[in-house]
Amino acid sequence: MTTAKGDFEIINALGLHARAAAQLVKAANSYPCDVAVECEGQSVNGKSIMGVLMLAAAQGMRVTITCTGEGAQACVDAIGALIAARFGEPQ
Repeated sequence: MTTAKGDFEIINALGLHARAAAQLVKAANSYPCDVAVECEGQSVNGKSIMGVLMLAAAQGMRVTITCTGEGAQACVDAIGALIAARFGEPQ
């Protein structure tokens, strides 16, 4: 089984708030692989909006995305691109 991992810094000013978390979960659900999001030692299902919100990842915090299964690398890349683009936010 294929596993891909990426480590990203949350750079948007509001962090992983509701809209950003929803975008991350939507991207994760676009792929058949399992997705885990880890922040400060806590790991949650990346396909669960409640789980991702519970991380309360603020600006400057690092998250690790681990995907396992079909499309794992593409999923990590897609989520990484969202984070790098500040989830479409101006800052």
